[in-house]
Amino acid sequence: MRPHPCATVSERRPRDALVRAALALAGDPPNDGVVDIEPAAAPFTQEPAPGEADLVARAVAGDAAAVTEVVRLLQDPLYRLALRMTGRPPDAEDATQEILLRVLGSLSTWRGEARLLTWAYRIGVNHLLNLRRRSPQERVQLSLDEFATDLRDGLAEQDHRGPEATLLTREVRLTCSQAMLQCLSRDERVAFVLSDVFELGSSEAAWILDTTPAAYRKRLQRAKKRLGDFLNSTCGLTNPKAPCRCARRVDKAVEIGRIDPRRPVLAAHPVTPGGRTAAAAEQQMVRLHDVAAVFRAHPDYAAPSARRDAVAALLDSDRFPMLNRPHD
Repeated sequence: MRPHPCATVSERRPRDALVRAALALAGDPPNDGVVDIEPAAAPFTQEPAPGEADLVARAVAGDAAAVTEVVRLLQDPLYRLALRMTGRPPDAEDATQEILLRVLGSLSTWRGEARLLTWAYRIGVNHLLNLRRRSPQERVQLSLDEFATDLRDGLAEQDHRGPEATLLTREVRLTCSQAMLQCLSRDERVAFVLSDVFELGSSEAAWILDTTPAAYRKRLQRAKKRLGDFLNSTCGLTNPKAPCRCARRVDKAVEIGRIDPRRPVLAAHPVTPGGRTAAAAEQQMVRLHDVAAVFRAHPDYAAPSARRDAVAALLDSDRFPMLNRPHD
C-alpha cells in the first residue's frame, strides 16, 4: 500500500510540510494496520457546545477568523493529548500540528454528533495510535517492572537540596509519570488518559476510540491495574511505604540526563492562559492522594507558540483549501 502523503509530515520542515499536508487532506488517511480499533456498537450522542455549529459552518465556508478560532479552541487540548501519548514535547508538537491539519481538512464532515473537541479527539487518537515514531520507552519495550528496577537504582539517602530543589523535584515527578505511561501499550495508554487524566465517561471515550463502552472499560481496567500495582509497590506519592521518592531521584536523574537542571522541560512548560500551573496541579495531587491524581497532576500545558505561528502562517497563505474558495 502506498503511504499516505501525510504519513511523514512530522519528519519534514514546518512550512512546506504544512502546505503539503493541507493539500493532501481531501480524504481520510488509510489505516496501515498498526492498530486495529474494534467496531462501535451502541450509538453515542452528545450535544455540541453553544455556538459550535455556527463557528464550524463559517469556517467551512472560508471565514478565516472562524478557522483561526477553531484552531485556538482545539490546539491546547490536542497538544495535551499528544504529549501524554508521545511522552515528549517535540514529538507532541509534531503530532499536534498534523492532527490540527487533519481536523481542518475534515471539518466539513462534522455533523454535530459530538462536541467539536470530542470529534477532534477522535481524529487525534487515530493518528496517535498509528504513529510510526516511537518513544524511547517504546523502542526498548520497557516494562513497568524494568522501570521500577531503574527507579530504585541510585536513590539518594536524603532529599535533594538547593535553591532549585522544588523545581527539580517537580520536574522529576512530571517526567517520571510521563515515562510510566510510555510503559503501557498504546491502546491501554489512551484508555487511561481519556478516563483518568481527561476524566471522560466511558461512552464518550468509547466513541472516540470507535469501540463499545464494555470493550473500552475492559481495556481501561487493564491499564489501571498495571499502573496501580506499579505505583503501590514503587512510588512514595501513593504509598508511603514504597521506596521511591522524587526528591531522592533528582541527582541520579541529572547525572544520567533524564532532566536538565538548566532547562526544565515540563515543570517550566507554558500553560494555557488561566489554566493550572504545575504548582497548583501538585497541590491537587496532594489533596487527592490516589493513583489517578499522580497522572492528572500535570499543568494545563499550552501548545508552543512556534507551532501556533506555523499553523497561523498556513492559514494566512492562499494555499489552504478551506480558505481558497470563492466568496459570494
